[in-house]
Amino acid sequence: MQRETTSLAPSLPVQPISHDVLSEKYFKSGESDVDQLYARVARALASVEKPELRQKFEQRFLDNLRAGAIGAGRIMSAAGTDIQATLINCFVQPVGDCIQGVDDAGYPGIYEALREAAETMRRGGGVGYDFSRIRPRGALVKGTHSMASGPCSYINVFDQSCSTVESAGARRGAQMGVLRIDHPDVLDFITAKRTPGRWNNFNVSVGVPDAFMQAVEQDGQWELVHAAAPGADLLAAGARQRADGQWVYRTLRARELWDTIMQSAYDFAEPGILFLDQINTDNNLRYTEGIEATNPCGEQPLPPYGCCDLGPVILTRFVRNPFGLHGEAAFDFDAFEAAVATQVRALDNVLDVTFWPLAQQQAESAAKRRIGVGFTGMGNTLAMLKVRYDRQDGRDMAVKIARRMRDAAYRASVELAREKGAFPKFDAEGYLAEGTFASRLPEDIRKAIKKHGIRNSHLLSIAPTGTVSLAFADNASNGIEPPFSWAYTRRKREADGSKSEYVVEDHAWRLYKTLGGDVNQLPEYFVSAMDMSAGEHVAMMEAVQPYVDTAISKTVNVPGDYPYEDFKNLYLQAWHSGLKGLATYRPNSILGAVLEVTPAAAPAQATPQAAASEPAAPVDPMRTVIESRPKGGLSAVAEKIEYWTQEGQKRLYLIVSFLPIPDGRGGTVDRAIEFFMPVGQSGESQQWITSSMRLLSLAARGGFLERALSDMRKVAWDRGPVRLGQHTRADGTQVPLWHDSEVAAIAYAVQNILARRTSDPQQQLLPLDEPPIEAGATPHAMAGKKCFECGAHAVIRKDGCDYCTQCGALGSCG
Repeated sequence: MQRETTSLAPSLPVQPISHDVLSEKYFKSGESDVDQLYARVARALASVEKPELRQKFEQRFLDNLRAGAIGAGRIMSAAGTDIQATLINCFVQPVGDCIQGVDDAGYPGIYEALREAAETMRRGGGVGYDFSRIRPRGALVKGTHSMASGPCSYINVFDQSCSTVESAGARRGAQMGVLRIDHPDVLDFITAKRTPGRWNNFNVSVGVPDAFMQAVEQDGQWELVHAAAPGADLLAAGARQRADGQWVYRTLRARELWDTIMQSAYDFAEPGILFLDQINTDNNLRYTEGIEATNPCGEQPLPPYGCCDLGPVILTRFVRNPFGLHGEAAFDFDAFEAAVATQVRALDNVLDVTFWPLAQQQAESAAKRRIGVGFTGMGNTLAMLKVRYDRQDGRDMAVKIARRMRDAAYRASVELAREKGAFPKFDAEGYLAEGTFASRLPEDIRKAIKKHGIRNSHLLSIAPTGTVSLAFADNASNGIEPPFSWAYTRRKREADGSKSEYVVEDHAWRLYKTLGGDVNQLPEYFVSAMDMSAGEHVAMMEAVQPYVDTAISKTVNVPGDYPYEDFKNLYLQAWHSGLKGLATYRPNSILGAVLEVTPAAAPAQATPQAAASEPAAPVDPMRTVIESRPKGGLSAVAEKIEYWTQEGQKRLYLIVSFLPIPDGRGGTVDRAIEFFMPVGQSGESQQWITSSMRLLSLAARGGFLERALSDMRKVAWDRGPVRLGQHTRADGTQVPLWHDSEVAAIAYAVQNILARRTSDPQQQLLPLDEPPIEAGATPHAMAGKKCFECGAHAVIRKDGCDYCTQCGALGSCG
């Protein structure tokens, strides 16, 4: 029956990108079409049913997959294969306050947690962590009589581990790092991703309780606290112990801390915000667990070792007479509810089919049997029903869909409990206690839960559905999101390391054209993410969240010129509305854009065919990302660099490799992609220079080499200035050029190497040639402030003016 209802909408030819994603990520040996894939998944999920029921449920699961109730990526990729990979997308792993073993509360030590995370990512799962238990920087470590380095230093280690461990299915593991807003190192955490390249394998969020938000609104003070005792320096600076035993490391205005978060989110799209009290109050299991973190995309707040077993339902498959072009547009709620009910059983079976990376994860899952039925295609579905995503009638329809999904899922789980038993940690009184999500269910469902129990503690989750929407839903709008664009260019890395580009068409747009609609005059209900206000994005989350027992993964798109004060109010609005978290994205010069709209595809007007024929927007060949060093030899230069410090003359050799790349004008340009220092050079500086060269290589391949070198030029040194190069004064005379550190001097030398490689004389820097001086000679300059022209710390006050005793520059007079 379900298969017949899906035929009411016309079938569309498969988009090339959809076929490519299926082939690369989901098809296994012998599979060449999606029905073969569905058969493999259905057979695997039915395998844990009683033998006499397996054939029945295999067919039922197969029909449901065809109807649009699919599994998340890990299920569709690995179910029914011999790969020892998990079918679970994401986990939360605990991290304790010790190096090895377990801490006083039973949490695994940092390196044990790292091992567990590596095993989880190796098997295909993403991981979220709360790092708040780790003692702050400067805290006392009694066992070694040393000072702690703080959680941010260990997040560096987890980040590098994720870069090293290749997940099952040749994908890198995703991670979420959380730190509480009252942790003493929270300011370092908030600002960490302002450093280019840092924590690239992490999303980060700050865990915020209601008390902090109240302090922000009331302009109150906020204490940064931890159970670990501070070291002597912090005690001398005023750290104190509270009556509850917690140590107060610092007290500051809540609004000062809030503004730091908001500025980082405004400029860098991170950190996100998790509203911890709302998460835990709403939790059906608050009687037996506490939640401190989420999975990497934020739709699943989870306890330690908790998992998210996800399966979205493609909403567009349940729209009858889309756009009202051949009859009244309607949503088939009966077919949708039947699909949701079967999806509950399928996802419950996943928990018994899957390979578990860790025994603790299996035990946690078996005790609570969390699953996450969700949906994808909400934005397209609303357009197909002729209602706008950003208006009240659109939100009303979204609420109706979410409510019917909630009720169908909970009723199905009760029926499953009658057949197979409730989850082991079920307690009716705690589960239905006032304030929990379950306490707001319709009365008949609450009565049934009290009488029969329920199979799954949580049942709903609105996750992002990136590749599964592309592969299985003809690029229907992702999850709860509106469409990004009716046609856009997607850059894709091929298996051989090359890149290709696709013009990807939105499902609803394609369907409207196929049904005879005029795509040159799209109706007003075709509204994209960029056509609506940030407040309207938040309003959709506010409308749907009360009907989802976990959370919603959604990005609130904010225009580049969105006022900062209005931006801050979005987060306050989210908190007052009872959301469990919020993440925003404001395109700007720092971040760039995730997806690039095809230039010809003006909103609601241009066709994909026209978009595909237009030339792509110019791309700076020096800033595109190079995924890895090409194989084989590269053109390179070796440079001897001589500079002078207070210790005398120093020499070192650096090698820079160049890759010729197209310049977009029919020629090529040499781009530096690798820096290194040959081994065997003496001196205590070799380790940090070698490390700097590796970081520069990453920056070069990542497209932000200029910024990295600029940052290096700002590094200061407590051992005095360094002399390298010359500064040309206005009268043509040359004087020595001074730098704040060896790091800054070497960055300057590298800039010169790059400038000499280019054919543009305007890019040439200052000459490096130096008049010979005796080794060990020291600068003939008077100690003073840093000169604004030559950089020497030689500016004194002379005749009422700033005067540089090194280069003779005159500065301000007074």
